[in-house]
Amino acid sequence: MPETTAPLSAAGQPLPKRWFAIICTIWAGQAVSMVTSYAAGYAAVWYVTETTGSALALAVASICAYLPQGLLSPFGGVLADKYNRKTVMIVADLGIGVVSLVLGFIILAGHVTFGLILFMVIVRSVGQAFHGPAMMAAMPLLVPERHLLRINTLDQLLVSLASVGAPAFGIFLYTTLGFHSVMFLDFFGAVAAVAGLALAKIPTVHDATTDDQHVLANMRDGWRALSRTRGLVILLAGITVGMMAFAPLGAVFPLMTYDHFGGDGYMASVVEAAFGIGMIAGSVILMAWGGGKRLAGLMAVAALLVGVTTSACGLLTSQMFPAFVALCALMAIGCAWFNGPLITLVQKNVPAEKTGRALGFVTAAFGLASPLGIAVGGVLAEAIGIAPFFLVDGLVCIVLGALVYLPKSVRALDHATPGAAAGTAPSAATDAAEGLEEA
Repeated sequence: MPETTAPLSAAGQPLPKRWFAIICTIWAGQAVSMVTSYAAGYAAVWYVTETTGSALALAVASICAYLPQGLLSPFGGVLADKYNRKTVMIVADLGIGVVSLVLGFIILAGHVTFGLILFMVIVRSVGQAFHGPAMMAAMPLLVPERHLLRINTLDQLLVSLASVGAPAFGIFLYTTLGFHSVMFLDFFGAVAAVAGLALAKIPTVHDATTDDQHVLANMRDGWRALSRTRGLVILLAGITVGMMAFAPLGAVFPLMTYDHFGGDGYMASVVEAAFGIGMIAGSVILMAWGGGKRLAGLMAVAALLVGVTTSACGLLTSQMFPAFVALCALMAIGCAWFNGPLITLVQKNVPAEKTGRALGFVTAAFGLASPLGIAVGGVLAEAIGIAPFFLVDGLVCIVLGALVYLPKSVRALDHATPGAAAGTAPSAATDAAEGLEEA
């Protein structure tokens, strides 16, 4: 009889027999946690808005939400490769949940302050810095390669769904039962996430070379694993610049509605809903389609779509609000085609035992790009006006989309074997120099 080959995961490891049931168990808990986390986060934003009425206070809270994750994600990647990834995720989720429970009792006692809210936001960001790399690194061990992009996109889909409905849910609880009720609910959401992880059998890959290494040496090895593939460095740099350009749009969307179109709060909410629906639609399309074989090319097309729609928004007259809503929905479809493909390309091009550290650097780049982009973009939008800012921002995205797919090393990413690191460049500096020559 001919020998049968055991099915392999996207990381090239033996595929768990009940992999689909494992995925459903994990993500059921994560879905509950996402809803409660978004509800709690929006309730916190509303509390700051209601009690301070300060744009500066909201800006500080936003920075606290991004910065710790950006700074600590490389350390989270080290833990994901050094220890059991399932344990890292459980500790992160449980830590966030316990803090929410304690804060719920403090708020119930009437001792809530702006500083307490900032503490909550920072703890969430720290927890995500350790949870995110471990979760992303675990997925290639659990699913076949043909479904890896779909699972990576599932995270984005759930986030999009939660961002549409959870804020209203959080405000309802905040106004009817009190702020403390939202925090208690968030604790139970964390318990659901921990339960889903605890019930799932998650394989782990241990990098023995990390046992006697200092944490900084571990991080250096993770960066080398990522930068050894020149295309990943070029692609990550381009997407990071793109995120810096696009991040400010989230802050100026309401201003575009109010100042340029003369709209009210209802019209602003319509824009937010259209963007959320577009993200959901883009995620569903990507999951159903599977992304095809050229994920780097898909990201370049997505950048062009985002750039064209953003620039078009800047050219609209003040009477063309319906066109603005439609363009925002199309823009969101393009935005949905970035994270899943990029994470999948990293997972495919970096060895499984180093994936956590590589993804830690990716998460760090995104976490640091967003607040920096918001700061710079806010100043630029104030200087040139809201509509011209949309035009300039879109042109930047168009240029990036056109250039990022030119290097051969970027196009080669789509042909890597699962879990294998492509390329043999000796250093990050050499990689960058050769990448510029290719471009």
